[in-house]
Amino acid sequence: MARNEKSARSPISNGIRDFLAFCRMEKGLSRNSLEAYARDLEGLRSFAEPLTGGAIPNAELLNKFVNHLYSKDLTSRSIARHLSSLRSFFGFLVTEDKIQEDPTEHLSSPKQWTTIPKFLNREQIENLIAAPDTGKPSGLRDRAMLELLYATGIRVSELINLQISSLDMGLGLLRVTGKGNKQRIVPVHATALATIRRYFEDGRPALLKGRQTAFLFITARGAGMTRQAFWAAIKTNGKRAGIFHHLSPHILRHTFATHLLEGGADLRSLQEMLGHADLSTTEIYTHVVRSRLRDTLDQHHPRA
Repeated sequence: MARNEKSARSPISNGIRDFLAFCRMEKGLSRNSLEAYARDLEGLRSFAEPLTGGAIPNAELLNKFVNHLYSKDLTSRSIARHLSSLRSFFGFLVTEDKIQEDPTEHLSSPKQWTTIPKFLNREQIENLIAAPDTGKPSGLRDRAMLELLYATGIRVSELINLQISSLDMGLGLLRVTGKGNKQRIVPVHATALATIRRYFEDGRPALLKGRQTAFLFITARGAGMTRQAFWAAIKTNGKRAGIFHHLSPHILRHTFATHLLEGGADLRSLQEMLGHADLSTTEIYTHVVRSRLRDTLDQHHPRA
């Protein structure tokens, strides 16, 4: 009997299969989330199955697996993601009465975000937003995308899936579908709305050339914007703005969050706008602000 056929019928393999089916059909998770769960749990299966004969791992074996993760020199954030996958998986097994006790209850998460997220200062973000050539339809689109990302802090994956109906120009509100198909409403300020309106009236029709699509941001082919196309756009405009290092699509989200906290926003409001399920994820930006305050003190205090 082939090993794959044997493992496909093992309790742990069946449990993983049922869990992923539950996440897909009941929780409606995105393909990226499902693939991340599948990768993490496949790591558990390949580690545990030779030791258990395919049985569901107990707490002792689970601790050995976590130690195995640490031995691979993974980042604390990567290990925290693995642990989150394990907790979700074993929680599902308990709910489905496949096991009696959750072996992840006493697992401790590593301290996350040992590296403070990179972000742009105010001059850099202004230069980046001003970089696109608005004499071209694609430039109007790029300016609108950059402006909207900095105005709302939404993820790039959320940006490229926006439809025309997602934005209420009159009320200045954006309906965003985030992870797990959860929707949230994010306010959009007037400057960003004016930029989007100009793109919508002048840039988007020129890109469509008579074609039809519900997506708000589109490529020169008239199709919905892709991650690859946005990545190319931000690299091109970053060079125009003189920003060559640490520039990625996610950096605009970090910049939005950092500047909002510097301006006095509260964490709960920021959590809601970013779509974080856990406030602890949002708290990293308080470390960013504290770091900036320390730098300011060191640079400007006469006795520092």
